[in-house]
Amino acid sequence: MGYKADVIRVMIASPSDVAAEREVVRSVIHEWNAIHSEDRGIVLMPVGWESHSFPAMGDRPQAIINKQILKGCDLLVAVFWTKLGTPTGNAASGTAEEIEEHLAAGKPALIYFSSEPVVLDSIDPQQYQALKAFKQRTMADGLIEEYDTKNEFRQKLARQLAQTVIKRFGRSDEFTGSEPASIIHESPRPQISNQARELLLEAVKDQNGMIMRLQHLSGSVVQTNGRNLIESNDGREIARWRSAIDQLERLHLIEDRNGKGEVFYVTNSGFETADRLVQGS
Repeated sequence: MGYKADVIRVMIASPSDVAAEREVVRSVIHEWNAIHSEDRGIVLMPVGWESHSFPAMGDRPQAIINKQILKGCDLLVAVFWTKLGTPTGNAASGTAEEIEEHLAAGKPALIYFSSEPVVLDSIDPQQYQALKAFKQRTMADGLIEEYDTKNEFRQKLARQLAQTVIKRFGRSDEFTGSEPASIIHESPRPQISNQARELLLEAVKDQNGMIMRLQHLSGSVVQTNGRNLIESNDGREIARWRSAIDQLERLHLIEDRNGKGEVFYVTNSGFETADRLVQGS
């Protein structure tokens, strides 16, 4: 059965050395659609020059791309690694011009820089220096994100894309305040497991609202407020507490700020939910 949805066009901007990351962006977008599009009434459409541009004459190549593709996009995701790209005549590169045009139109952009190792002999020194200078300018104008591996990039993009889409394009009746709509719950008592409830109520007592999930040679640790909730190395118990963390993160009651799956922090919604759980108990 069909459903009505707003289409949000997502421009994928990058030089040629991050082809794998471009595919990650498309994959993350498709996953978001599969999980959220019907409930949110939003469908994300990945857009790139390789799939959406067509031959045309009468202007600079980048200007044509801007008119054909960029102008109609609502959100931009840019990724860099070792190069900035070819100058366009108006900007340091095509990707740089796309970012500048998009931001000038008042539209949101998520900009990522890879820190993955690279063989020095394989890079163009001039391109790398141009990228470093561009990165410094970009950092002065706002927040950027960095990642060490493609898996880390996927995790960060999935979380930050969801936050941006729901905050910028979600219906006004879905949320209030500055946090993404997905972390606001209609029910005063979210349906969570007993372990997730206990973990959240313990975490809000911690000075930093922090939960650690670690794996040592001696066993697994799920610790908060000075307490390790895993009391034995029984496989079932370990699985229950690890699942509790996953559930709290899915509900946006805690967040993994570093993207490493080891240290989590209670969100504002998490503190509010804990208060409601206490009041309703």
